[in-house]
Amino acid sequence: MTAHAADRSVPDSDHEPPRIVVAVCTYRRNDPLRRLLRAIERNEAALRGRAMVGVALVDDNPDGAAATVRDEFVESFTLGIHYRSSGKGNISIARNLALETALPLADWVAMTDDDCEPVDEWLESYLDTVERFGADAVTGPCYLEPAPGAPSWLCDQPFLEDFQFRGEDGEPMEAAATNNSFFRASFFAERPDLRFEPSLGVVGGEDMVFFRTAVREGLTVVFSPRAAVHGHEPIERCTFGHQVRTRFWIGNSEWVTNRFLGQASRPWWVLRAFKAFGLALVRPLRQVISGQPPQFRYAIAAGARATGILAGALGRQASHH
Repeated sequence: MTAHAADRSVPDSDHEPPRIVVAVCTYRRNDPLRRLLRAIERNEAALRGRAMVGVALVDDNPDGAAATVRDEFVESFTLGIHYRSSGKGNISIARNLALETALPLADWVAMTDDDCEPVDEWLESYLDTVERFGADAVTGPCYLEPAPGAPSWLCDQPFLEDFQFRGEDGEPMEAAATNNSFFRASFFAERPDLRFEPSLGVVGGEDMVFFRTAVREGLTVVFSPRAAVHGHEPIERCTFGHQVRTRFWIGNSEWVTNRFLGQASRPWWVLRAFKAFGLALVRPLRQVISGQPPQFRYAIAAGARATGILAGALGRQASHH
């Protein structure tokens, strides 16, 4: 079967329901990808003809391993499943290919990750939100869930809660999350230069640069608490070492994002790093004073984030891989 064998013609009548294409990039996660595609099937069923749904699937595996999963869902979606192969190991290139695939087919594009599972009313909630608030884009929460057998400290301390988008219904946002977002296709179709930055595709920050640049150009983003996805954390991510490395990378990505957007000077970020160090050091004491457990592990991880910020400000970019 060729890469285009699952494509179907897309109706263009103004009287037909809106077209939603879910853009997904995948890399070595065939089983989670199946779970996601089944969730999108349930979402289209929940819409009850209110909208037509399709999938733009970009395979970033060099060996094209996700093609077998695509074959299982050829007949699953009204607008089909449109498979493209990237295989570059660069998430920006893969996401740009997903956009180029989805935009001509869609009135609205939804984005999520291959290890996420949307609630059954995900797309319905997004449509409700854009109708109520007239926004160009909506983002929703991602609730991280650890794998069975994960250590208790991972949930007892706020490892799975920080750096997640939260807000009130309709609250304006400065950006959206690529693991859970929904936006008007025409906004990006009319701006072909507004895409994910390839040079950030292995170091991170490409998502924040993309959406914050779009907001600067007039994209209106609001929050929908009902349009939720659940992120399934595999057991290999549930280790202390992984959490520390992730916080270092997050801190480094904060600097990278700033460098592209020009939001603050290098000395300002050095001071920010030292402030973050200080907060990490005093966190256990503040916890104990307030009658809470000291959370030493989280304090160490917070220190790693501060180190990542400082490393970025001093010229080091950390790879996400």
